[in-house]
Amino acid sequence: MEILYREGQATPRQVLESLPDPPSYSAVRAMLKILETKGFARHEAEGKSYVYRPTLSRSRAGRPALENVVRTFFDGSAEQTVAALLDLRRAEISEEELDRLSRLIDQAREEGR
Repeated sequence: MEILYREGQATPRQVLESLPDPPSYSAVRAMLKILETKGFARHEAEGKSYVYRPTLSRSRAGRPALENVVRTFFDGSAEQTVAALLDLRRAEISEEELDRLSRLIDQAREEGR
């Protein structure tokens, strides 16, 4: 999906050539077909090849992926997820980002979440 979002569209060959440690061509085609079946991409025939394009915005597609990561790796815990993110970005996170996160937490409290 990253390649489709970055390029806007891509053939299986272009996806294969963009991967740093690519699998086989047939594996790339299979993955694109899975993304299409799940509704994340669509294809159109252009010449002898299919051209794949994303069907959802990056943010809209990211939400279910993030929910899956939170459920799978953090037992569904928002606290564990945020703690892991803060730990990963410890040196990079700015005071402004911390302030925005604090406001989001305050807002969630006010909404009773």
